[in-house]
Amino acid sequence: MDALSLLGVIIAFAAVLGGNWLEGGDVSALLNGPAFVVVVGGSIGAILLQTPMSVFTRAVRMSRMVLLPPQRPMLPLVKRLVSLSYLARREGLLSMDQAAKGESDPFVRKGLQLIADGHSAESLRDALEMELESRESLDLQAARVFEGMGGYAPTIGIIGAVMGLIQVMQNLADPSKLGSGIAAAFVATIYGVGLANLFLIPLANKLKQHVQHESRFRELAIEGLVSIVLGDNPKQMEGKLMGLLS
Repeated sequence: MDALSLLGVIIAFAAVLGGNWLEGGDVSALLNGPAFVVVVGGSIGAILLQTPMSVFTRAVRMSRMVLLPPQRPMLPLVKRLVSLSYLARREGLLSMDQAAKGESDPFVRKGLQLIADGHSAESLRDALEMELESRESLDLQAARVFEGMGGYAPTIGIIGAVMGLIQVMQNLADPSKLGSGIAAAFVATIYGVGLANLFLIPLANKLKQHVQHESRFRELAIEGLVSIVLGDNPKQMEGKLMGLLS
């Protein structure tokens, strides 16, 4: 679990609630069901209008990566590729077929199978880079779903505030209700701005970072797999791959 992400969410919302308490505010004043429905429901509705369902569902699946990021350690990958290079030089490229069966990462496994099938270095690179670019594009598109919601939420919060003020204007004959009514109206603005800046936009940025890390992992794998096909010296290959980590 990514404890830093969880800690960030806790600190952000604790800061808002703590600041409200230090100013003498009551937490109950920030609780408003209709405002929550307007902001959250409106943001989801707006993003569904502009987003294909396949992208939206992909974004929902990816959201768990914030707390449960995929494990893609680079150094073990380098060691694994170097050992495969020694194996290929010792037993030939056909040995990659058996190695693929014991490979846990699907991308590396596909590359090993392509090597065993006799693909040249150029065709191997083309096939793997095409998959990398396609996956990266889809994942970034999914991450931008939360970025889009973060853009809509503050504006929808203002809509909620205006709706609340309309209700206040209908009670002008009773001045005792004006103060609490106006305060409740602006809760929607707090929800919209807070949801966008404390959760949605940081969530989108964190997902983008994970996507970039995944792409670097696959780029490293491509370089190593191509080196195996070319028959590069394993020591030189290790030096090249370690240079890509710096």
